Amino acid sequence: MNGIASPGSSDGVELQIERVIVASLEQATVNVRCLRGPVRRGARFDRLRGSAQALDLRLTQTVVYGHRVAHLDTGLTAFVTLRGEGVQALMAGTTASGWQVIQGSNP
Repeated sequence: MNGIASPGSSDGVELQIERVIVASLEQATVNVRCLRGPVRRGARFDRLRGSAQALDLRLTQTVVYGHRVAHLDTGLTAFVTLRGEGVQALMAGTTASGWQVIQGSNP
């Protein structure tokens, strides 16, 4: 096994992007909803659902109701910090445009 979760595997995680605050070219703070978790600190995201866009993002921090937490459970919302390549591809969603979903795996 190569350590990378395939889509649909039990290790796969997904975050729905609600709002993006880009702090730099390689880091963003993002308001998300966890669609498949738990998502742990250090999780790596390598794809956008329904897109060929390549990502190499690592989750470095999760904040829920003002408190840093080690993981985010399915159904909860949080502010997360993502670092790496592909931050510029992240966009806020709307009801009309739909929401982006990033997919990856826990460490």
